[in-house]
Amino acid sequence: MNNNQQSLTSTITLTLWLLLIVLCSGLYSKSTVAATTSYWQTSNESMSEDINHNQWQYILNRYLIVGENDTAINFFNYKGVTNSDRTVLKQYLVQLQRIDPLQYRKAQQQAYWINLYNALTVELILDNYPVKSITKLGKRFFSFGPWDDDAAVVNGKTLSLNDIEHQILRPIWQDPRIHYAVNCASYGCPNLAASAFTASNTEQLLTAGAVAYINHPRGVTVKGSDLEVSSIYKWYAEDFGDNDHALIEHLKRYAKPELKQALRLFQQNPSDIDFEYDWRLNQPE
Repeated sequence: MNNNQQSLTSTITLTLWLLLIVLCSGLYSKSTVAATTSYWQTSNESMSEDINHNQWQYILNRYLIVGENDTAINFFNYKGVTNSDRTVLKQYLVQLQRIDPLQYRKAQQQAYWINLYNALTVELILDNYPVKSITKLGKRFFSFGPWDDDAAVVNGKTLSLNDIEHQILRPIWQDPRIHYAVNCASYGCPNLAASAFTASNTEQLLTAGAVAYINHPRGVTVKGSDLEVSSIYKWYAEDFGDNDHALIEHLKRYAKPELKQALRLFQQNPSDIDFEYDWRLNQPE
């Protein structure tokens, strides 16, 4: 075998090994103890006591920079978080993970999971700050971000952020507005809400999140017969009807009058829909 043949063989072998690693990493991309949707379906609708999210509200009050109007971007001041307030956040996350959410009402559970997801994401950024993008994090080989990494333990089950979103929040509540509630610490993401979610305010916050995102250019932009929308609507197309018509109807539901009219015109003279996303960290420049 000459040198060229040896080089080719080595390249093919390396490529095959890399493909095997990618396939294996996909097989083991779930958390150590995978969440099962059926397990988390249980609730106690007679529970009157609510879950305390005051520590999370404290963090939001101090470090979330709220946009000037109801459709502006909210930023988070990661750089400004003090060590003592990082301790507050960690205490909150410990408190949440000691709770058995199955003992609470469905409405309380939904707020619990959304707040847990968002607080874990903020802690993740703080633990790795400074970082330009959440996509630079992740403990798994070839990982694009940390979403499959172990993030919390609830009821003895180890959960990743993906478990919380895709095995609990999305399948149990089946509400596309969930995408406007969970925050991935990025410019392109829907806002981190200024209020902690609770059983009493979740419905209002979900709708407010949809309105804020859809009426901002990072969510939807119409230019004549051209439509540019967030990649969220591509990644989770099934949640928005799985076709262009259903997506436009969803967008119109929360669009303000000017955007709603532009979307109607797009429906009459449709072109291709383009998808964009900005993964820069959602911090003030």
